[in-house]
Amino acid sequence: MDNIESNNDKKVGLSFVEQFVEEDLTEGKNGGRIQTRFPPEPNGYLHIGHAKAICMDFGVAEKYNGVCNLRFDDTNPTKENTEYVENILHDIEWLGFKWNNIYYASDYFQKLWDFAIWMIEKGYAYVDEQTSEQIAEQKGTPTTPGVASPYRDRPVEENLSLFRSMNTPEAVEGSMVLRAKLDMANPNMHFRDPVIYRIIHTPHHRTGTTWHCYPMYDFAHGQSDYFEGVTHSICTLEFVPHRPLYDKFVDYLKEYDGTIDKGLNDFRPRQIEFNRLNLTYTMMSKRKLLALVQEGLVNGWDDPRMPTLSGMRRRGFSPESIRNFIKSIGYTKFDALNDIALLEAAVRDDLNKKSTRVSAVVDPVRLVITNYPEGQTEAMLAENNPEDENGGTHTITFSRELWMERADFLEDAPKKFFRMTPGQEVRLKNAYIVKCTGCTKNADGNITEIQAEYDPESKSGLAGANRKVKGTLHWVSVDHCIKAEVREYDRLFSVENPSADERDFHELLNPDSLHINDNCYVEDYAAHCNPGQYLQFIRLGYFMADLDTTDESPVFNKTMGLKDTWAKQSKK
Repeated sequence: MDNIESNNDKKVGLSFVEQFVEEDLTEGKNGGRIQTRFPPEPNGYLHIGHAKAICMDFGVAEKYNGVCNLRFDDTNPTKENTEYVENILHDIEWLGFKWNNIYYASDYFQKLWDFAIWMIEKGYAYVDEQTSEQIAEQKGTPTTPGVASPYRDRPVEENLSLFRSMNTPEAVEGSMVLRAKLDMANPNMHFRDPVIYRIIHTPHHRTGTTWHCYPMYDFAHGQSDYFEGVTHSICTLEFVPHRPLYDKFVDYLKEYDGTIDKGLNDFRPRQIEFNRLNLTYTMMSKRKLLALVQEGLVNGWDDPRMPTLSGMRRRGFSPESIRNFIKSIGYTKFDALNDIALLEAAVRDDLNKKSTRVSAVVDPVRLVITNYPEGQTEAMLAENNPEDENGGTHTITFSRELWMERADFLEDAPKKFFRMTPGQEVRLKNAYIVKCTGCTKNADGNITEIQAEYDPESKSGLAGANRKVKGTLHWVSVDHCIKAEVREYDRLFSVENPSADERDFHELLNPDSLHINDNCYVEDYAAHCNPGQYLQFIRLGYFMADLDTTDESPVFNKTMGLKDTWAKQSKK
């Protein structure tokens, strides 16, 4: 692994990846070109971990006036489909990036096939008819050499005939594979005659039934980079042991296309690895995320509890907050577990700057202003965002009967309770100062109504409004609001590091990760906000209208609270 920490000339503010890129530029490698790619497999939705790779791949190209292409590594038709392709495109654009070209590994199926034929002809590959279990057993261990396949030295013509038969409808899946003939004693297990082609009869989402034999990821990935002219293949740390194999196949490609003989062997994609993004209380395995979706344990890939970009977008995260978070944690050569509170802090910081402040009551109790004229209403001016001087205003209707939060009232309150209690004054946000005069209870002792009187001279914005009170409460008018559903979310997993827990991941799920409150009220202005508009429910947190929302029945997702109350609760 590269020792980057010993570099005394390390430039302040540059990631080690950018340092390598600048070294290559200084040395004039690849003619001074910079070309990267983001190579997702279209077998699931992108998650926050992919966002880290996206920011690096596109960011490097942007910073050094290069090109970043998007390439779908679609070499396994059993797990891939166009739905995933379309959502990947959407997510990348939402994050704020634009690719130069779109490619697919399937664009190169014929070139890869021809290259494999050449490898067989040169004695660099052979068809193995053993089972996958036999092949795995014969590979040995990191400390003991592997055992050669009994088919390793079969004649070239026989290998060619069998390989061609692998790409027919009659071929039996699992009956044969094509392996590269490398080194069964190499301490790098990836070099012990890796499988490079296998039989799959599932129709491909782009090529249909044209192919029945598909290249393995390791065989297609580096070659695709080479075909496209990629200068820097940036990936995550698990590909460190794959790098020698990546380079070996590039060596073969240079021999195959004659660039070595022509003296043109200075071009070579450079693989650089960085640490993956791991978050507390979060699992990034696409296989397990797919299981959650298929088993109905979440409501699809874009469930707001999921770590997918579509889930975060639906929940109300902004793309800028995700990019800011990724920038803050940086790129290293060492795996780490990042506290999800850092991501949430980045979200709060960004949403505070852009969210429109609106009034909503999630646990309502009726408040009657007894000395306010019946039937009278007033339009109160509400500032959209005090952090944005150009944010503008909107109006909220004030009337005699209001909804307020049940938790904002205590009949017998402690001394430092600065909300509503009999005999105490509070300000109603954007409206008047009121003094509680009493409450009404039902037969069970539950409070059904609170009464208060208002001070007509204390309207917000008037001279008499300068009188100070210690509490300010939010409210909505009973006759000028809309009933809404509010969905509140907790951690999807109940353990800090579910990926490292040996228990079945189903056992680690938080049974209280979703709470639905269908008895909420929002002001008219909020009720007509669409998905994509960032909202702050005053004093409650950040919210966004859900995709299920309608004008008649609005639905809101709670992005998160104004403070990290979850962390405090978890320490109790």
